[in-house]
Amino acid sequence: MGQHTGRTYVVTGTDSGIGAALAARLADDGARVVRCGITDTADVRADLTTATGRASAVEQVRDLAPDGLDGVALVAGSPAGRVAVGLNYFGTVALLTALRADLARRHEPRAVVVSSASSLSAGESDLVDACLAGDEPRALAVADRMAARGRGGVVYRSTKIALNRWLRRTAVRDEWAGAGIPLNAVAPGIVETGTARRTLLADPASVRVLRDALPQPLGLPGPVEPVAATIAWLLTPDAGFITGQVIFADGGAEVSLRGEAPFTAGVRYGPVRLGRMIAWTVVGRLRART
Repeated sequence: MGQHTGRTYVVTGTDSGIGAALAARLADDGARVVRCGITDTADVRADLTTATGRASAVEQVRDLAPDGLDGVALVAGSPAGRVAVGLNYFGTVALLTALRADLARRHEPRAVVVSSASSLSAGESDLVDACLAGDEPRALAVADRMAARGRGGVVYRSTKIALNRWLRRTAVRDEWAGAGIPLNAVAPGIVETGTARRTLLADPASVRVLRDALPQPLGLPGPVEPVAATIAWLLTPDAGFITGQVIFADGGAEVSLRGEAPFTAGVRYGPVRLGRMIAWTVVGRLRART
């Protein structure tokens, strides 16, 4: 028996690429997988870029899994402008928020979203802010303006930056960590998917740019299966003490670009937190003397 045996998962983006590989891996390991997509192979068919489609997806999931969910893996994403805004950020956040109650009904629930190593680059702050404010019309308007100015390519990574920041804010809250629901992200680099072959990898000049913009010492493009395996592990009971993390399954891109940067300075505590720490240190020392 595998760690997924007897568990029920929802996976989006199962029509191809990472989502398809993940769904197959989980099913092979004994899980029941509710596949969400836009083709006839999906158990749940819905347009996650719209409020109506998101509500329909949640309703269909609950019809298929009325006893709750052991895990949710939201893989579906798009590089395309307005679709990226609606799917990568707002659709993902809406489904997670709606299905949190279904996860809370099970003993060892897990939630994972797919981000991107492209989030290491700078995004468009107006778009990121609009996403984090929950203002979808404004975010779509910003994306349209970006596209009109020839900056449509920045929309995708901006939605992933927003998703990372939302996750870091949300994962430690009472309704997630407080309810025992770890929430994490996996950020792939450039991997060998159909979408990547049709876009990023289609032009040799684009590939040369990628080697500098997103260097992957373990190979460019990378394989899909290790990314799916990383997501699958985060859905297991073993991954019960990790939350709020963006795990880069990117062939070494993150460390190539950041180096030691995240570790060169210690944490700076705010005055309230620092005051509490000092006060409890004093209390501890006084108790030790009695």
